Amino acid sequence: LFLYRARHEQGAMFSGRLARSVQKQRQSSIRFRSGVPVARLQSTAALEPATAAYVNELYHSWRADPKSVHSSWDEYFQENGVALASAAPAETCGATIDEVEQHRLAVRTQQLVRAYRVFGHYHAQIDPLGLKKRTQRPELNIATYGLTEADLDKVVPTLDAKTSLTGYGVEQAVTLRELIKNLEASYCRNVGVEYMHIQDREQCNWLRDRVELNAISHQTKNNLYTPSQEDRKNCLDRLLWATRLEEFLQKKFSDKRFGCDGAEVIIPGMKTLVDHAAGLGVKGVVIGMAHRGRINVLANLVRKPLEKLFSEFQQGTQTMGSIASGDVKYHLGVSYDRPTRGGQNIHLSLLANPSHLEAVNPVVEGKTASKQFNSGDENKENYMSLLIHGDGSFAGQGIVCETIMLSGLPKYTTGGTVHVIINNQISFTTDPKDACPGEYCTDVALTNEAPIFHVNGDDPDAVCWVFQLAAEWRQKFHKDVVVDVVCYRRYGHNEIDQPAFTQPLVYKTIEKHPKTLEIYSENLIAAGVLSAQEYEDMKANVDKSLDEAFQKSTDMKPSSEYELSVHWSNLKSIAQATSEKPTGITRDAYEVVGKALTALPEGFKLHNGLQRPMKNKEASIASGKGIDWATAEALAWGSLLLEGHHVRISGQDVERGTFSHRHAVLHDQANGSTYVPLAHIPGSKSTFSATNSFLSEYAALGYELGFSMDNPNALVIWEAQFGDFSNGAQIIIDQFITSTEQKWLRQTGLVLLLPHGLDGQGPEHSSARLERFLQMFDGDLDKFVDAEEAADYYHKSNIIVMNITSPANYFHALRRQIHREYRKPLFIMSPKALLRVVKSDWEEFESSAQLKPVIPEVDSAITENAQNVRKLFFCSGKVYFDLVARREQKGANDVAIVRIEELAPFPFHLVRDEILKYPSAEVVWCQEEHMNQGAWNYMYFNFATVFKHIGQHDTELKYVGRGPAATPATGNKKNHDKEQEELMQTAFSRE
Repeated sequence: LFLYRARHEQGAMFSGRLARSVQKQRQSSIRFRSGVPVARLQSTAALEPATAAYVNELYHSWRADPKSVHSSWDEYFQENGVALASAAPAETCGATIDEVEQHRLAVRTQQLVRAYRVFGHYHAQIDPLGLKKRTQRPELNIATYGLTEADLDKVVPTLDAKTSLTGYGVEQAVTLRELIKNLEASYCRNVGVEYMHIQDREQCNWLRDRVELNAISHQTKNNLYTPSQEDRKNCLDRLLWATRLEEFLQKKFSDKRFGCDGAEVIIPGMKTLVDHAAGLGVKGVVIGMAHRGRINVLANLVRKPLEKLFSEFQQGTQTMGSIASGDVKYHLGVSYDRPTRGGQNIHLSLLANPSHLEAVNPVVEGKTASKQFNSGDENKENYMSLLIHGDGSFAGQGIVCETIMLSGLPKYTTGGTVHVIINNQISFTTDPKDACPGEYCTDVALTNEAPIFHVNGDDPDAVCWVFQLAAEWRQKFHKDVVVDVVCYRRYGHNEIDQPAFTQPLVYKTIEKHPKTLEIYSENLIAAGVLSAQEYEDMKANVDKSLDEAFQKSTDMKPSSEYELSVHWSNLKSIAQATSEKPTGITRDAYEVVGKALTALPEGFKLHNGLQRPMKNKEASIASGKGIDWATAEALAWGSLLLEGHHVRISGQDVERGTFSHRHAVLHDQANGSTYVPLAHIPGSKSTFSATNSFLSEYAALGYELGFSMDNPNALVIWEAQFGDFSNGAQIIIDQFITSTEQKWLRQTGLVLLLPHGLDGQGPEHSSARLERFLQMFDGDLDKFVDAEEAADYYHKSNIIVMNITSPANYFHALRRQIHREYRKPLFIMSPKALLRVVKSDWEEFESSAQLKPVIPEVDSAITENAQNVRKLFFCSGKVYFDLVARREQKGANDVAIVRIEELAPFPFHLVRDEILKYPSAEVVWCQEEHMNQGAWNYMYFNFATVFKHIGQHDTELKYVGRGPAATPATGNKKNHDKEQEELMQTAFSRE
């Protein structure tokens, strides 16, 4: 990042160094030519009269002291000194001394102007506490450019007719002193602006026009920095509400609330942003933030009813008894339609989030993207993201960088995010110098060429101006923008924390520092914007409203209706009964989709390696026999498209598939064009999207989660390149996906495909860590669930975990995600080596078919002699095929093998039925994973419940599999094969 910053500052720094070098040579030299070896000027010297004059004067310096010039000039003058001595004086070389001086002043002033644009923010007065000593940049010292006090009252010349240094083409001349004063006012007041790292000239010019004050009128080009009296009164009112709310909560409740005391100015700032964005066409804003200031944002920005807010302080958040656990009030989200000052209505949606700082960022982006997609907002003008950060987390959390990377990718961008930093200048107890290596916590945003505004939180006018500018930038250029509100934290990390333990001097200063409201109100009264009595009346009105809301809250009873009001239409909450439906398709739908999968445009040159697989696909679809995994997947997706459901899959390499099995996007080998068969299904009523993600799991999965939470009628899938890569997104899985309904009463039907299986490829790409997902399942392992209770049991469970071996089952699992009356996250341990091995037939896809949580023994010779079966294997995944192959090899017709495809929720009644079929059999769980991994521990307790239910209290589930290990698999293929052989021998032994 610092190299990145240095690259854009290099020009100004080089100018400074070179100028200082020139000054040492000769005070009157022309800066951009001085110190340059003679060889580099010889080709142009005759073309520019100023150069000739400079060479002449340099010659006289050399005569006085040969060491005062560059060595190449010394050599040149020794050879040509006679000719130069006889030459005419400088005035006769085509330019007068006055012209040379004017040129010198113009060039050096231009360098100074650029320096202010690059470095001016370092001198800006952005710290309301004044604690941090700002670095004094030599680039902003006139001496750096060979300018002196004698130059200050000289009129600044222009370099040519098109170049004006006096401000935006104003022809009136100004002195250097006036120009510097203007640059100080533009770049070194209460707003510091970083924008010169942006490569686009139009964007830089646009920002400069709005930031730099005109040297004559002392106003910006658009006069943004001069609010009207009405604007200032409105800002005061908003600041008053924010401040009095925090004071009210501090007085009434002893709870932790993570208030924005010391940063109250963010409320009028963000309200200005929302008002201005609405006026520029924004219809909805999706907001993500951590806990600091969240309650104030809920109440004053999103307008959550105060009585509801106060009720949560008194009675706690609504949990709906045993159905949902709820969360603390400063993690909750809410959505409201809010009127603006301009007369528009705008929908604000603040997402719930955990204490994991910044984790919500990609979720917000995904939800915004879904809103844009579903509303046809192709230009990304109607919906935007607003992310509110802490200073320490913005600099320290990697998810911030990942999310910023998303914004620059064409298939992920939401058209620019407004990033707001509540810069308390402290991270819990950590000082800024230990939390961020640079001058600012915002340096990560430089990589995205986002403009960065650092603004003093004690200047509400400046704050509101910057937020207004941020809204304009976002709507104009559809790029990220960062507003760094530099403020402080009046209390500790929370209101009962003692910050003086670690920052005694800082908090002595804070104790003496007046609140922003006091400073601003006194300034407005002094300026005649309002009277002291008007201000007192405003305070009384706010206090009255707070008291009235508090009185209402004391009698308010918790209601689930408020929390459930934003549930999707026609879907059922966890408190409502539901039933299962078939998920098969008609023959007509099967044929329409099947033909589209193998039809290519005329002249399309398919890769030779895909010719045979495409013919095999066409043959299997035509015959209805041997339908493989990828074809079943495409049939599920295509049939959903025919029904009007959007289908979206993303992840690393998903277009082709990690294992080269999917080929959802085909590439013409002659011209490089692409063709997506699923996008060309006759009669399709929706859109298919396959997106190769950037190399991220955390942000990429969070994005898809947000997308899935906006629209229940879209099938949203994230596929890991390998299943174990999902641990890079573990925070999203733990804090959001598996718990979002329990904590926040929000559903998602997101599907995660996690390639899983021990193939001898080493420890890193073998296991999707099935055991972790089963551990996160919230079902009661000690309670038997019978068939008539199963639908309700599934509905009230938090997640679905499957390890599928059948293409047809995979097909039904995907379609069931949309056709159920509710939404649950689905984790599928998908196969790798079996992708081209496992097959299904048409009959398993037809209209009356549905998913099989348990697949019984398929060999009729065994099922017809069930009483002779001595060993009953239950298993899941790839090991099933290993067991079947060994059974055939040994001719062991006294061994039955049952697959459990849906591991969670556990299919108690179906497992019971299978056990009762084989009364003499020993019941065994077999897995390829190690004993401390896989499903073994989960299965042990579930089977114990089944045994108790059928009266076999002394029966215990036996285990066959690998022993305990720290890693999922060995890195040695021979050792893997040896382990696999030992596993099979143990499984079929008669001991």
